[in-house]
Amino acid sequence: MTDAQWAIIEPLLPAPGNAGGRGGRPEKHCRRLVLDAIFYLVRGGVAWRQLPVGFPPPSTVYDRFRAWAKAGVWQAVHDALRDLVRVYEGRDPQPTAAIIDSQSVRGADTVPRTSRGYDAGKKINGTKRHLAVDTGGLLLAVVVTMAGLQDRDAAHRLLARLRERFTSITLVWADAGYTGRLLIWSRTVLQLSVRIVTRTEPGFVVLPRRWVVERTFAWISKHRRCVRDYETRPDHHEAMIHIAMIMTMTRRLARTGNW
Repeated sequence: MTDAQWAIIEPLLPAPGNAGGRGGRPEKHCRRLVLDAIFYLVRGGVAWRQLPVGFPPPSTVYDRFRAWAKAGVWQAVHDALRDLVRVYEGRDPQPTAAIIDSQSVRGADTVPRTSRGYDAGKKINGTKRHLAVDTGGLLLAVVVTMAGLQDRDAAHRLLARLRERFTSITLVWADAGYTGRLLIWSRTVLQLSVRIVTRTEPGFVVLPRRWVVERTFAWISKHRRCVRDYETRPDHHEAMIHIAMIMTMTRRLARTGNW
């Protein structure tokens, strides 16, 4: 992390436990070093125990990652940064439209059978991440499931989470994999209009709106820990995606000098 990136993230982190008047020992390791270690792991794709000398102990770094994932800190920091980016781009913090899609990733041997499956279409044994992004590609919601789950089935959870967090969204673009009863359910239950963007020409064509979420998948895949699924829990996989987007947005904000 650069000094500018740390200046952006530090105010968004929760206060240490001993600073809330509840007692306890001060944190032994510098927060910036701990965060640097987590960012290094997500970007480089190394195992926790392979963190280089100079970072805090791997057990300390993992415990902090796990505690903040359980407390929802990664999502809270991500959401605050996303609002900053949207404001800097001249947009309202609350989006009115979204694009959804899924991506299957191979699972490592650390992924248990209870959270992995086989995607027959992509021929991938692992997990599937379902994303909802705004029209600029910034992450709005993410759900991680086994790879064998159909997109339209997982979309019920994704759209419900999207509606729970954003009452301003009225329109969602999706591909042909989301056709069927999902469109009726989303309109009658969630008051969301799902519009299917279909192919009109054979071969490779950049489809309107759908390319935005594909670019978001590319941003996430730049971080090697997210190229495959190594996590033993789906919520930890979701945290890794949030961290990848945190790194992407802090670099963007640091370049602008406005935060």
